[in-house]
Amino acid sequence: MFKHLLVPLDGSHLAEAALPAAAYLAQKLNATVTLLHVIEHDAPEEIHHERHLTDPAAACAYLDEVAQRAFPPGVRVQSHTHDTAVDDLARSLVEHTTELATPDLIVMCQHGPSGLSDWLFGHLGDKVIALGQTPVLLVRPPESPDSPATTFSHVFVPLDGSPEHEQALPAAIQLAQACSSAVHVAMVIHTLGTLPGEKAAAGRLLPGTMAAVLEMAEENAEAYLRSVIGRLHEAGLISVTAEVARGDPAPTIVSIAQRARADLVVLGTHGKVGTAAFWAGSVAPRVSDRTKIPLLLVPIPGGD
Repeated sequence: MFKHLLVPLDGSHLAEAALPAAAYLAQKLNATVTLLHVIEHDAPEEIHHERHLTDPAAACAYLDEVAQRAFPPGVRVQSHTHDTAVDDLARSLVEHTTELATPDLIVMCQHGPSGLSDWLFGHLGDKVIALGQTPVLLVRPPESPDSPATTFSHVFVPLDGSPEHEQALPAAIQLAQACSSAVHVAMVIHTLGTLPGEKAAAGRLLPGTMAAVLEMAEENAEAYLRSVIGRLHEAGLISVTAEVARGDPAPTIVSIAQRARADLVVLGTHGKVGTAAFWAGSVAPRVSDRTKIPLLLVPIPGGD
């Protein structure tokens, strides 16, 4: 499934935070890596308070240097500089997933929100998910130079019981098999106090009935996760655990990930960003903003 990794770089140390994860996965998956730099129209001289590569020749030299520096011998690394200036960086990255021998995983750095603009329009990684159908691994910059080496030994997969969100499972299974990972799956059921929208109104009008509905949902979730565990065992995964939790999905997912010592969270997402995600109550962007754990977003075709 993951045999060709695409790593966008802009010349900054922040963007290079994705390189350890890309190198780790390339070795585990025996995958090819393509390093990509896209020249932006009217690009600023600095990005993230560092140099911004705006010259194609300098960009090519930089990518070649990164290929030698960041990847061990034996990993197949190639580079590509898109030297025709573009206005929409996210769209250009998505277009390159069809131009460059079809990469099947984009690995990129994700930094936190910087203000209202990010909240309204989404991070670059979120935009790439919204525009394309290629899974995106978002990696946060390390907190210090002494941060542990990248490993994905504990994979966490939040599910909601729907077949469409199960599309994240094959990706999680492949990575767990390649990395010999333990896998933890979970479902989060709302409480009366965390119900959204119309369900919240129904809970206020008929609290007893809604409480019974939520208890039944919890029982169904337990049965569902037992079936998921069975499928994971059939896929050859040995260390598999599961739980049902109650609360607001996004913060509860982040809490479970921390408690499970997850070093990778795998989420299916419809790819809504900005105001669309806000009004739809989309979980993936809210999880992305709350955690520093690497997040693999697997696009789900179609709308909510």
